[in-house]
Amino acid sequence: DVQLVESGGGSVQAGGSLRLSCAVSGSIGDRWCLAWFRQAPGKEREGVARIYTGSGNTYYADSVKGRFTISQDNAKNSVYLQMNSLKFEDTAMYYCAAGGGILASLATAYKYWGQGTQVTVS
Repeated sequence: DVQLVESGGGSVQAGGSLRLSCAVSGSIGDRWCLAWFRQAPGKEREGVARIYTGSGNTYYADSVKGRFTISQDNAKNSVYLQMNSLKFEDTAMYYCAAGGGILASLATAYKYWGQGTQVTVS
């Protein structure tokens, strides 16, 4: 089965940048969706960005639009989240997820999840 492993989290100052990576192993299908979610203590899990592997189309939450960029490599072995102009409210555990692309705005649509990587903005 598919396995996802996040990396790249850490502590940064407000206004700084961070690049998260998600290594994808296993046979993820074409026309799937890869997404980043985040969850802060006491808050619901929030969809941040997603990319459709077949088309390359991307979608962003309003809270990060213009600051974050999701991308994938040519072999589709990795998905990235470039985070610029970080704010305190971006502090959360960030998760990579993979699913079939149906109702992809919902966390319940994703079958595979990584273990998470912590992002702390001060």
